[in-house]
Amino acid sequence: MTRLVIAAALGLWTGLTMLLSVTAWGRRISLAERLRPHAPGNPGRARAGLLSAESARQSLGPLAASIGTIAASWFGVHEELEIRLRRVHSPTDATEFRLRQVGLATSSLGVAVALTLALSLPVPVVALLLVGAPIGAFLAVEQQLSIQSSRWKRRLFLEAPVIADQIAMHLAAGASLSNALARVTRRGSGAIVTDLRVVLLRVRQGLCEADALTEWAQVADVAEIGRLVAVLCLHGEAGDLARIVSDEARSLRREVHRELISTIESRNQQVWIPVTVSALIPGVIVLAVPFLAAVRSFAG
Repeated sequence: MTRLVIAAALGLWTGLTMLLSVTAWGRRISLAERLRPHAPGNPGRARAGLLSAESARQSLGPLAASIGTIAASWFGVHEELEIRLRRVHSPTDATEFRLRQVGLATSSLGVAVALTLALSLPVPVVALLLVGAPIGAFLAVEQQLSIQSSRWKRRLFLEAPVIADQIAMHLAAGASLSNALARVTRRGSGAIVTDLRVVLLRVRQGLCEADALTEWAQVADVAEIGRLVAVLCLHGEAGDLARIVSDEARSLRREVHRELISTIESRNQQVWIPVTVSALIPGVIVLAVPFLAAVRSFAG
């Protein structure tokens, strides 16, 4: 019993330490330490205390990242975490995300151990609780990011025809590709506009337009965005880029329309399932009455 209590306390302590190391409150340092990097002759970053949350983050971060990556691959998640975080424009980096994820799983394991000590539960329930609590906490955080990534990709797919039309309109008016993208970001909103702001930022940082757009297509991981980027990268070779982009916009609009029709048809089929079941049950009952009567008459 004493060993279980110690194990529960260690699990809670480890999990809370990892969670606090990625929160603003847990990472708060003194004013002197925050001003130290700006002092003359000392351009280095602030030093973390030996037992501070920052030092715990630095020491536990790589371990949590490795454990989280291996555990995610066991459950079928093979896409890089950094790409998914960049896709949804999350302010959290991969190390902080894995620390929060592993810390939450460790804390849930400590809570599960504490519950098993406080309650007299059967052995199968205890085993299920000890195994399911950390796995459920880990997968809950992973699933939340996966849902955000899928929703963002869906928004990119739906917004692609509209943004392509706007870019084609600006190109037809005589604007360059950079000016066309800048005008779209100034006057529009949405997922693609947010991504294009990052593309323009990368261009201002020294990356060429084609490389910045290709980088965006790789992070977005949407086939329609990849095709649009491939067309936009022809701005130095094609003589009538506006017409090509306009044709691509019409193609994207047809794909969105086909996908919408497919969704409507599948939902119509789903509507008929409860109707068919509700009609079959009374029919079976009505047919069963004369059938049972006939069986009794033949049985004599």
